[in-house]
Amino acid sequence: MAKKKTELRSVKWFGRQDIYGMIYRGWMKNRGVPQDQFDGRPVIGICNTFSELTPCNSHFRTLAEHVKNGVLEAGGFPLEFPVMSLGETLLRPTSMLYRNLASMDVEESIRANPLDGVVLLMGCDKTTPALLMGASSVDLPTIGVSGGPMLSGKYRGTDIGSGTNTWSMSEDLRAGKITLEEFHEAESCMNRSHGHCMTMGTASTMASMVESLGVGLPGNAAYPAVDARRNVLARMAGRRAVEMVREQLTLSKLLTREAFENAIRVNAAIGGSTNAVIHLIAIARRIGVKLSLEDFDKLGRGVHCLANLMPNGRYLMEDFCYAGGLPAVIRELGENGLLNRGTPTANGRSLWENNKEAPCWNRDVIFPFDKPFKRETGIAVLRGNLCPDGAIIKPSAATPALMKHRGRAVVFENIEDFHARIDDPKLDIDETCVMVLKNCGPKGYPGMAEVGNMPLPPKLLKRGVTDMVRISDARMSGTAYGTVVLHTAPEAAAGGTLALVENGDEIELDVVKRRLELLVPEKELAARRKKWKAPKAPLERGYWKLYFDHVLQADEGADLDFLAGKSGAFVPRDNH
Repeated sequence: MAKKKTELRSVKWFGRQDIYGMIYRGWMKNRGVPQDQFDGRPVIGICNTFSELTPCNSHFRTLAEHVKNGVLEAGGFPLEFPVMSLGETLLRPTSMLYRNLASMDVEESIRANPLDGVVLLMGCDKTTPALLMGASSVDLPTIGVSGGPMLSGKYRGTDIGSGTNTWSMSEDLRAGKITLEEFHEAESCMNRSHGHCMTMGTASTMASMVESLGVGLPGNAAYPAVDARRNVLARMAGRRAVEMVREQLTLSKLLTREAFENAIRVNAAIGGSTNAVIHLIAIARRIGVKLSLEDFDKLGRGVHCLANLMPNGRYLMEDFCYAGGLPAVIRELGENGLLNRGTPTANGRSLWENNKEAPCWNRDVIFPFDKPFKRETGIAVLRGNLCPDGAIIKPSAATPALMKHRGRAVVFENIEDFHARIDDPKLDIDETCVMVLKNCGPKGYPGMAEVGNMPLPPKLLKRGVTDMVRISDARMSGTAYGTVVLHTAPEAAAGGTLALVENGDEIELDVVKRRLELLVPEKELAARRKKWKAPKAPLERGYWKLYFDHVLQADEGADLDFLAGKSGAFVPRDNH
């Protein structure tokens, strides 16, 4: 029996033979679109986050042209549209504040327009989750194309990586180890091509999540931005988007519970960013999949870090690509029983079919599972009276000797307090102390900025101290490193125990036991809580006000409470 042909959404616009059809088709023709483009072929939206204010995505005009060519070659009708672009490098106070706003832009742009399928162009950190969150809420056939990492930084005969060496060299400057002229030279050598951070930071991590979730084509994570294969991948994504519409391969058929389980384990195997925890939870909630912090701890146990990449190791994404890229990592996991092999992907094949024969060309970069780069490095989820709803730490980026530690708290009430005091030689702190930063969570900053990896005091840096235990309700860049406890929930601004910590309090961290405790009697904490006052919204109007009133805590993905779940791809009513 022949399969019934599904009517395209776009036909509700372009297939009408009345005044509305004339309006919809006629205005499209003002740029030279011929009549045969409205003959019922799939309309593919190209969701573009190009912006010169987002340097990571500044090459997306070229990438979009390759997608368009692919769509046309497959018999589709490509229509490019812009959405809010989130640049981690320039956007203040933090791009995370606007992730949810951009997701709303994406969702409404897709739903309100005559689109049958979508290609998502994303690169810089928050553009990837924002686009996936918005597209998930509509649930059309969707494929993702990441912009790709920059070429490796080259400085005086040494490879340097964006983010990772930004942190290390800025601390060298503060410690007086390098001059300002050397600092300026390094920043020019570090960023020498189009693309996002070439370390395994959040951008590379989320590109890897796109590939491991099955939303992107094989190779999506690691091809450099200026590699011709990145353009080929974009072209093939355009072709494939047309086929996905014809196959009715919607995003919800890819973003299954099993796919998220794969992504969590892949993140552990690549030593990926802690930001992936918040983003994956938010995406899952949009598509209707139950995902929690416990899943990251449970599924990450027994997974080893196989990728010797900054910030955890030595190499950069260009090296990762040449060594075999993410397919080589996925093959290692699949051969050791750590993958749901049958999960579908955007190219119509299962994840295992795509990767089961993936080669590895350099075992210094991608290690075998039985001889890993670092053992047991999945995200660790901590519990205790300081974080009753959870906090996380990235073991692969931490100092082993500090994974069990007890120390005196040195407290910074907010980021301004931190900056005002951290360089003071009289600051009462030594390497055994625990640095505590408050009011930098979803509500507190607002937007949960990447300030959790607090720079160490210069007086300790000059003594050769390179790491300390640091605790906050903030995030940290995926390019950063250190024994840093993040995403403490509830946050200080929401009345969490973190708000009650005072200078001199004892704090105990035990990563093996997954514990984080403030060693203060409950009676004393109750007395402190009575004195605590909730902060006011930073602005009493606009998106900031909406965000402050409705943002969820980190353990729930820091989405807005009214955005969880999907509304679907219904056709809006006519406006005439």
